[in-house]
Amino acid sequence: MAQIPAKAPLDLLDFYTEAGVDALLGEEPVDRFAAGEAPSPAPRPTQTALLPLDLERKGRAAPQVAPLAPDEAAMAARQAAKSAKTLDELRTILDRFDGCGLKATATQLVFADGNPQARVMFVGEAPGRDEDIEGLPFVGRSGKLLDRMLAAIGLDRTKVYIANIVPWRPPGNRTPTPQESQICLPFIVRQIELADPDILVCLGGPSAQTLLGIKDGITKTRGRWFSFHNGAREIRAMPTFHPAFLLRSPLQKRFAWRDFLAIKKALAG
Repeated sequence: MAQIPAKAPLDLLDFYTEAGVDALLGEEPVDRFAAGEAPSPAPRPTQTALLPLDLERKGRAAPQVAPLAPDEAAMAARQAAKSAKTLDELRTILDRFDGCGLKATATQLVFADGNPQARVMFVGEAPGRDEDIEGLPFVGRSGKLLDRMLAAIGLDRTKVYIANIVPWRPPGNRTPTPQESQICLPFIVRQIELADPDILVCLGGPSAQTLLGIKDGITKTRGRWFSFHNGAREIRAMPTFHPAFLLRSPLQKRFAWRDFLAIKKALAG
């Protein structure tokens, strides 16, 4: 019989985690009524009734906290975000916020990267695997493409500020649910208010639809200027293609190039 490499079980767990598996179940079903005993009252559900794989592998127990209803979580997020006076305070508040279930399965908070004093801010949808590991947005393949796009108009991460609508990675890199995005929305809105950029760039349709309230898809809205009210003034905002989309559809890069040239022109004005 061939010997199984010692690393194989860990590779399998990595595969399951990437595929979105977030709970351990037994191989055989258990009949709790077989012994003829009356069933015990069902315990109140908790946010972490099943232990996520990534937490178990690290030897950390998930916090046993009863989840908030979506409306309650959104209200708590609005109150918490409003209380932040600085970006550092906002990051600390987000790190302690338990109203979004994605926090239980993510490795860490992915708050922002770049220069918060920059005139232009880029906002994507959610972190991916590489971002979850490093704790910074746009550091994987799409991030490297974004860096090249920035360099093409004379910018780099010291001259821009980068964040996401959702600051925790969804399991398996799935799309955040509308509820998850709405719970996290007050935090990114407050982040934009505190950074106070002159130009807001929404990377991808979900970012543009969430922040700008537009219904059309990214193909129709990219390259157009919209207004985003940051609480004190109107900010010019432009949707453009997400770098991950451009990696899958390289022919669309010519349109993204036009958008970035428009951003360069606006910064020079």
